[in-house]
Amino acid sequence: MRGEILWPWGVRAARLLGIEQRSWMSLVDEAPERRDDRGMAAGAKAMTLTDAGLETVLLFEEGVELQCFAAFPLLDSDGGRAILRRYYEPFLRLARDRGADFVLSSPTWRANRDWGEELGYDAAALEAVNRRAVSFLEEMRDDVLAPGGRDRVVIEGCVGPRSDAYRPTLRMEVDQAERYHSAQLQVLADAGCAQAAAITLSYAEEAVGIVSAATAVGLPIVIGFTVETDGRLPSGDSIEQAIDAVDRATDGAAQSYMLNCAHPTHFADALPEGMARNRIHALRANASMKSHEELDAAVELDAGDPADLAERYVALRRELPGLHVLGGCCGTDIRHVTAISDAWSAET
Repeated sequence: MRGEILWPWGVRAARLLGIEQRSWMSLVDEAPERRDDRGMAAGAKAMTLTDAGLETVLLFEEGVELQCFAAFPLLDSDGGRAILRRYYEPFLRLARDRGADFVLSSPTWRANRDWGEELGYDAAALEAVNRRAVSFLEEMRDDVLAPGGRDRVVIEGCVGPRSDAYRPTLRMEVDQAERYHSAQLQVLADAGCAQAAAITLSYAEEAVGIVSAATAVGLPIVIGFTVETDGRLPSGDSIEQAIDAVDRATDGAAQSYMLNCAHPTHFADALPEGMARNRIHALRANASMKSHEELDAAVELDAGDPADLAERYVALRRELPGLHVLGGCCGTDIRHVTAISDAWSAET
């Protein structure tokens, strides 16, 4: 059963009133199959779409200079918001036309304290821009979709790592990570996000802190790990080790997990063997087969092959029973997500 998934008065208030908060997990239709202890039924996974590589589209296709690879400052001007709409709107229309649910994720991956300070944002300005991001997404959703289609869109607050995603120079302990990320997650919860996603995380301790911080403010959280070409996190942990570590430390509080910012050839042979495999519900892969180091040094975009990438998503569907949230990361754009959507639907 579908219900309202957006609470304009904020997640915390909804919880205090005893109202059920809807995230994308609530968009998965109930099925009679036995459900595992984290609420996911095999065979009950309607395709859900999301967007692609926001920052690489802005940088290489729109010609926007992104200081610190941050998109959120675009929210501060009419021109910047127009650029963001040009990026997001085709994805909303794609989901509408394909009859798919959609996760509309905010451009706030860099909108945390350290990156904000480097960009000239103090605490008050960061709070304001995170709130502005949510209202921007809500307004755009309402402009693009008719009222009957809006309840198929989940507004998601995106958070990123404190340090560099590929080469973290600062590794936090769990308590430190929880304190650090709690400010942004609190704002996103109060602004009315249905869920949050922490993407391009490279070590388990930061993920545990984020899950704890999100849980404290009543915000469902998706954890996205990135991996190197050997299928391991930059920390050296396997995907299975990282997921198991987070679930053990948080009693399975994360809504689900995502693999992102790596090409399927990097992790297809490194997927978990145990229950952690069932916890991966989302995929936002890179277009390029290049390593993170090669991508960092690139002066031209490697957009890969959308059709080949789509085929690899379909192949992973057979390996990951919970996989159904589909989008892209670096180098991908609307062409890739369209190809993924069509290939996925053809296999249904």
